[in-house]
Amino acid sequence: MQKIRTRIAPSPTGDPHVGTAYIALFNRCFAHQHGGEFILRIEDTDQVRSTEKSERDILNALNWLGLSWSEGPDVGGRCAPYRQSERSALYSSEIVKLLNSGHAFRCFCTADRLQELRTRQMAEKVSVGYDGHCLTLTEEQVAQKLNDGVEHVIRMRIPQSGDCIFNDMLRGEIRINWQQIDMQVLIKSDGLPTYHFANVVDDHHMEISHVIRGEEWINSTPKHLLLYQYFGWEPPIYCHMPLLRNTDKSKLSKRKNPTSIGYYRDMGYLPQAVVNYLGMMGWTMPDGREMFSVAEMIDHFDLTRVSLGGPVFDVAKLDWLNGKYIRETLSNDEFMQHFAAWAFRPDKINDIIPLIKDRVERFSDVVPLAGFFLAGLPEINEASFDHKKISADDSKKILQFTLWYLESLRKFDRTSIEASCMTLATHLDIKIRDFLFPLFVAISGKGVSTSVIDSMSILGLDITRARIRHAINVLGGISNKAAKELEKDFRDFAQVAE
Repeated sequence: MQKIRTRIAPSPTGDPHVGTAYIALFNRCFAHQHGGEFILRIEDTDQVRSTEKSERDILNALNWLGLSWSEGPDVGGRCAPYRQSERSALYSSEIVKLLNSGHAFRCFCTADRLQELRTRQMAEKVSVGYDGHCLTLTEEQVAQKLNDGVEHVIRMRIPQSGDCIFNDMLRGEIRINWQQIDMQVLIKSDGLPTYHFANVVDDHHMEISHVIRGEEWINSTPKHLLLYQYFGWEPPIYCHMPLLRNTDKSKLSKRKNPTSIGYYRDMGYLPQAVVNYLGMMGWTMPDGREMFSVAEMIDHFDLTRVSLGGPVFDVAKLDWLNGKYIRETLSNDEFMQHFAAWAFRPDKINDIIPLIKDRVERFSDVVPLAGFFLAGLPEINEASFDHKKISADDSKKILQFTLWYLESLRKFDRTSIEASCMTLATHLDIKIRDFLFPLFVAISGKGVSTSVIDSMSILGLDITRARIRHAINVLGGISNKAAKELEKDFRDFAQVAE
């Protein structure tokens, strides 16, 4: 009998997402409940957006939650390496097999031709996808183009009729017509594999028995199963989990809810409460209790009992559960130890001290000056934003533009934040002193405080984002119509800024 092996395969292109932790938790519970193994693989084929910091943050966040793995880039294992960027030789070897068998082909279509094709298909209201243009090339024509150094990609052949039929552990039989499936690029023009190709090759060579992932991947499953068929490999069993939702039932997104694991860590949540709450997303203990450990979840785990209704990630419910953990599981000494570890992290305190030291005459001055660094969302109201030159609408525009611009930064540090604010102030034709006013209020709760640029850098993007979003809501929020106008204005600005 094949040993149960599951995996989580995050892409190191952003913040460690609670959705990643949710899928990791269910993969880990399923594997351990069956005496199997849970592994972690870094899918960094996107070399433009992937960063070492993002990978480090993801590993740290999952470890903070206690979701350890038996194999991975940090612990090694018999299927190493566990970063796709280090597995190029394997992908090169496997793609040759598909080319030789005729299941893959070289595509020399230019970006302009593909865009023209897409535009025409959209105008004709037909399915958008590759039209198989390069399938008609002869071996001699392909050889000549390769000899001439013509840039190309490698695509997979797709059946032109019929359905792909497969069984999902939660959803039963799923049927998708092949005409809905594009001739997927497997190897990009730079020689690197796409997610779809590397994913299948790695899952096979790492002996993954069950692929438990989000339901957004259902429509990609036919491509993956077809690759298994082309290679002659036994495919894993697929299980597509329901997506986490906001309270309004929309897909969980950072625009409506804090989604970074780092946010919940920095806000002072207990890791056992966060992972417990994630375990309640679409699944319940047989006896209905709401407080349980990962070990208890593993003991009673049954993946087929996952509800397909989109689980709602409600921060208010998490607050309630975290409060129960603090009150019911921590002694006074443990409370003190947890609070001290959260509030007095040397790396954070060392950054704060230079900002306040010159203003302190007594240690009792520290809390009024620096208390906002250790607070949640500032207690502010519309009157907090009263300003002679900046209206409420101006403040909302400044806050929203700053939020969007900061989220686009590859590096969130003082220099980048300051440059962003200067650029935005110039674009909006507002003096930098006036431009920073609503940010002072949003971040510190006061119109005057320690440097708001330094404060944002110390607090980090997660907390900064949450406080700016909170400030916008305090000012009445932004209507759908106004949001569309702001987005257009910001896009125009971003194009010029580039």
